[in-house]
Amino acid sequence: MHQASSAKVGFISLGCPKATVDSEQILTQLRAEGYEISGSFENANLVIVNTCGFIDDAVKESLDTIGEALEENGKVIVTGCLGAKGDIVREIHPDVLAVTGPQALDEVMTAVRSHLPAPEHDPFISLIPAGGIKLTPRHYAYLKIAEGCNHKCTFCIIPSMRGRLVSRPVSDVIKEAQALVSAGVKELLVISQDTSAYGVDVKYRSEFYNAMPVKTNMYDLARVLGSLGVWVRLHYVYPYPHVDHILPLMADRIILPYLDVPFQHASPDVLKNMKRPACAENNLKRINAWRDICPDLTIRSTFIVGFPGETQADFECLLEFLSEAQLDRVGCFAYSPVEGARANQLPGRVDEEVKQERLEKFMLHQADISEQKLRSKIGKTLPVIIDVNDDDQVIARAEADAPDVDGLVYIACEDNTRSLMPGDIVNAKIIDSTQHDLIAELVL
Repeated sequence: MHQASSAKVGFISLGCPKATVDSEQILTQLRAEGYEISGSFENANLVIVNTCGFIDDAVKESLDTIGEALEENGKVIVTGCLGAKGDIVREIHPDVLAVTGPQALDEVMTAVRSHLPAPEHDPFISLIPAGGIKLTPRHYAYLKIAEGCNHKCTFCIIPSMRGRLVSRPVSDVIKEAQALVSAGVKELLVISQDTSAYGVDVKYRSEFYNAMPVKTNMYDLARVLGSLGVWVRLHYVYPYPHVDHILPLMADRIILPYLDVPFQHASPDVLKNMKRPACAENNLKRINAWRDICPDLTIRSTFIVGFPGETQADFECLLEFLSEAQLDRVGCFAYSPVEGARANQLPGRVDEEVKQERLEKFMLHQADISEQKLRSKIGKTLPVIIDVNDDDQVIARAEADAPDVDGLVYIACEDNTRSLMPGDIVNAKIIDSTQHDLIAELVL
């Protein structure tokens, strides 16, 4: 058998879970063609940087990372959202080998082959794992069901970088999910720019799964994914009326009782300026209706304070919404101008000091709500998924906790926890809580 020649590619992935999936697809193709993945810049023949370009801080991080890769390696291919923003990469870093936008697997691979020919390799030795190369731990994975977005939110430039909504064929999504489950994944994190809109671009076309028709829509997809015997978690769900139909699936534990809903604000005037497709009053009614169907539903959301034109009255309206909505998990950002966003032309710029004051007040307000929510779980026994088991502690997550963005469940190490492995789903009794996390003991 011949000795495979070496061709090593360094890889840096920045940005959101959607970008992570793009990175995983590139890495899988690299390995399929015999390239090795290097853990450092200096040991690589070239470096790929998958960038983020959503806000100014992300642009700076991406440009700094490209510069570091050029300094340490010299041969860099740039892909991702920043690559879609005109010539900014080449203006700052003219020595990069190639620049592509997001979801550009073919263009990236063409650039790689041009500057680093694919090595001779034995496909029986260079086999990739079932489900492909993943950047997440083995027991959970992101499942991207669509690209792009049809909304025209004034603070967002995603449609200009990733285009309009393009839904993946439902049969392809199901096949990928099956491959991931077969590879050991115990939790599927369903993502897209607008998960609620899945299938609208193909008029909810029907395909077949196990000889049964399945529509290209969120309900049918969730129902089938829920039959695979793993946790299924929905992210980036806009609060459209048809989302109501998903709640019985959650109440019956077919999928997790968890919704990640990007409300962004509550003031009618601010929502209008943002061009958001919802209003706070309807959102509160919808939240209450959801909880009537599934009382233990967890709702996470994100908000923006300091948006152009936001008055003190608008901000107080947002705090009132938090009090009434009683959301479980909340993130918040002070508005940051994004190059190319229409919000930059809106009047009423909010001073940076005021933004930070509102951000701090928002987080303090929500912290009390979140803390009370967690305290109410003391004494309950909940299913948890194990993330880490080492000599010091067992770290898990409950159904209410998505990886990286929500809280954790800490389980004291005992004789009965030694055999627990990442991905195991066990019962834990909650014995205490902190502002963000739960403390528990294993229930046999």
